[in-house]
Amino acid sequence: MNKIFSSLALCLVLLTMVSCDNYETYADQKKKERNAISDFIAQKGIREISESEFHANGNKTDTALNQYVYMNNTGVYMQIVRKGAGTPLQESAAEELYIRFLQKSIFDTTNVVTNRFSPYIPDIMSVTKTGTTFTASFTAGIMYSTYGASVPSGWLVPLNYINVGNATADEDISLVRLIIPHTQGTQVATSNVYPYYYEISFQRTPGL
Repeated sequence: MNKIFSSLALCLVLLTMVSCDNYETYADQKKKERNAISDFIAQKGIREISESEFHANGNKTDTALNQYVYMNNTGVYMQIVRKGAGTPLQESAAEELYIRFLQKSIFDTTNVVTNRFSPYIPDIMSVTKTGTTFTASFTAGIMYSTYGASVPSGWLVPLNYINVGNATADEDISLVRLIIPHTQGTQVATSNVYPYYYEISFQRTPGL
């Protein structure tokens, strides 16, 4: 009997050790995220610039140099590909914006969510500006059906720096690229400590 109990105790110890080895703390997950973002930046040849450089350059990023500005308060990396025609969003009643986007997991870049294959069905986002702060919610589209109404905070970062126009032949629609850490992402990203890469265009009418 003693031998049986000893064997059982040894098994329990081994199982506990295995469980501990497989357990990731939040600190471990954040370190894994930081490393994944660093690897992604290196693989894509991204040149990081500071907010002070960004502002000194007229709130622009040089796409020829593959510049992304690191936003200190959010941890978001942003590249403005096209500032866009039209006007900046103003303080007013909620505006309805139409969105084209591509989302990739930085851990697994084959994991893609996008509405680019449905050009006639853009995502719709209701946005309100108060001072320099934006609040928003999805009201329709793939992001809404996949993640719910809550808009990732990281999606709102570009809105102070771009114009939002209509979909006419003589207007360039704004386009940004973002690396968004879990703290500024969807609820799924936040819960799982997942960083995501996005390409997003914003406009006032749906267009084609």
